[in-house]
Amino acid sequence: MSDLKNFLFTSESVSEGHPDKVSDRISDMVVDTYLSGDPHSRVACETLTTTNKVVLAGEVRGPEIKKEDLINKVRNCIKDIGYDQSGFTWKEATKIECHLHSQSTDIAMGVDSSGNKDEGAGDQGIMFGYACNETDDLMPAPIHYSHKILRLMAQDRKTGKLKNIEPDSKSQVTFEYVNGKPTKVKSVVISSQHSPDVNQEQVRELLRPYMIESIPKNFMEGFSEEEFYVNPTGNFVIGGPDGDCGLTGRKIIVDTYGGAAPHGGGAFSGKDPTKVDRSAAYAARYIAKNIVASKVADKCLIQLAYAIGVSKPLSIYVNLFDNDLDKNKFVVEKINNNFDLSPRGIREMLNLNKPIYEKTSAYGHFGRSPEKDGAFSWENTDKTNVFSK
Repeated sequence: MSDLKNFLFTSESVSEGHPDKVSDRISDMVVDTYLSGDPHSRVACETLTTTNKVVLAGEVRGPEIKKEDLINKVRNCIKDIGYDQSGFTWKEATKIECHLHSQSTDIAMGVDSSGNKDEGAGDQGIMFGYACNETDDLMPAPIHYSHKILRLMAQDRKTGKLKNIEPDSKSQVTFEYVNGKPTKVKSVVISSQHSPDVNQEQVRELLRPYMIESIPKNFMEGFSEEEFYVNPTGNFVIGGPDGDCGLTGRKIIVDTYGGAAPHGGGAFSGKDPTKVDRSAAYAARYIAKNIVASKVADKCLIQLAYAIGVSKPLSIYVNLFDNDLDKNKFVVEKINNNFDLSPRGIREMLNLNKPIYEKTSAYGHFGRSPEKDGAFSWENTDKTNVFSK
């Protein structure tokens, strides 16, 4: 984030019914399906969603899974999200094509371990991890509250408490920062697909409680009603994949830190944990969060770089944003001595060879609570003692 002390900063989130998120959900369902059959499966799945059509493509290596079974699971994803509309439905009217095929032997040769050769990274690339003490989850405030608004809306929509609101929604929260800290909310935008039975004023009244419930009162002092924007373009009846084509991996900033930190460029969804685009970004977040949780720094940015077929990271960069070179050197040394950042080391450290990815596909991969099945293990703060001086 900017080195300025006083500024406005905005982040957005999109709901699980956003067309790109529908695609992410389906791709991660494919990952989980293969990992359930064999924890060492390799998956790189891309999904396209559009009017009454879903297309899966990509490479896999693992157990034999019938296309019919995958197609049925795609329908279950769509049904769980809440789509049963004329232009996109979980029922037979939506056609589903599966074009998954075997992984390239060239890639497999460079990535697999054999003899005394350790497993290499599945691709070259740079990955970032970030944490800051702006929220209890050690996430930037704008993305944290943007996610929360949509998550609460989805919960009530699915239980029937929130009526006439459809699955496709977006949110955006702007914070005013003073002396580098979030102090108050300047504007909130919520755009949501709705039924034709309600007008825009009714939609506004339906959604206002979710802004109020999501954002702490101290941040809302002096908030102007004129800065609460609901469906600014007007009508939003046609939505989801019927209104806009969806693709896996197009919401990478929503998935991470809302723009408050850099992103290496690689998407997460649809990739098994041997892909460092995913696993190394989780590891970088894990380390950054433990550094901030240890009170060593108020915020921390970590970059890892990999080359395809090479097991160890080519470089590790740490920024604690306080110009304390001795402390920075201390932290880098602790990372090198206490964390195995090879692809295999990351997977074993965070126990990633599990079917835990479908639930990561909406409302952010970070700032979530670790779960009993091993999901969001990278959010644990069990390594703070490593960095405590």
